[in-house]
Amino acid sequence: MLENHIYNLMLQLTQEHKSLWRIKNHYLKDSQECAECQNFWNKMAEDKENHVNELKELIKKHLS
Repeated sequence: MLENHIYNLMLQLTQEHKSLWRIKNHYLKDSQECAECQNFWNKMAEDKENHVNELKELIKKHLS
């Protein structure tokens, strides 16, 4: 059995990835007519990608 904080990391990875998917597949498309919002969503997507990558690395360390 894994420690609870590892499950927390895995859950957060799932949440971040789902949020990133929504940004890329819905929010950017919906905001096509607003450059300011497009910039915001692009920045948010980049942040989410960084969070996903960091969480993956943390989980790998704990599982190895």
